[in-house]
Amino acid sequence: MTVLRNLPKRHSPSLPPHAPGLRIGLFGGSFNPPHAGHRLASLVALKHLRLDRVWWIVTPGNPLKDNTALPPLAERMAAARALTRHARIDITGFEAEIETQFTYDTIAWLTRRCPQVDFVWIMGADNLAGFHRWQRWRDIARLVPLAIIDRPGSTLKAARSRAAIALARYRFAEKDAGLLSRGDVPGWVFLHGPRSPLSSTMLRAAGNTIAAP
Repeated sequence: MTVLRNLPKRHSPSLPPHAPGLRIGLFGGSFNPPHAGHRLASLVALKHLRLDRVWWIVTPGNPLKDNTALPPLAERMAAARALTRHARIDITGFEAEIETQFTYDTIAWLTRRCPQVDFVWIMGADNLAGFHRWQRWRDIARLVPLAIIDRPGSTLKAARSRAAIALARYRFAEKDAGLLSRGDVPGWVFLHGPRSPLSSTMLRAAGNTIAAP
């Protein structure tokens, strides 16, 4: 059993719609800026994982990156809402309310707060390639199933990553992706499908930044 330590003890934050028995994908990131590739990954997850909703968790800042030039959270959330325009994709910044910095703490708080919701953590194949550098990555895999969305240029790198090798015996066949959210943990699946070449890093380099609403 994973022991939860040093979790915030604050008021209940505002969360997107949820209820016992719902299958909800968690898609975290800086979203600086959000782009069509994020939306496409969410649609792939909704379809193949048979999710009821996807939450975009817009983080106050990535602990593995330099956040000095990061636009304010409210601006990134507004840009994400303007982009998604989908009835089953919700935008939330609750991490700032509960003051978590690391993904493990966020997911641990959520699973404790909503124990009857079936959460799945969604991330791109490029993130799986570096997943072993995330704080308590093995514990993350023990808390919720993981859905990996294929990204151009990252397929082989992700498949050969330290995390993929360590979790290889827990991998679901892609045809069984719909069972992932209610399966045992650890459990993960690699989803192929339409891929977008877009990345936030590329867009920032091209001068595509978030404009204040």
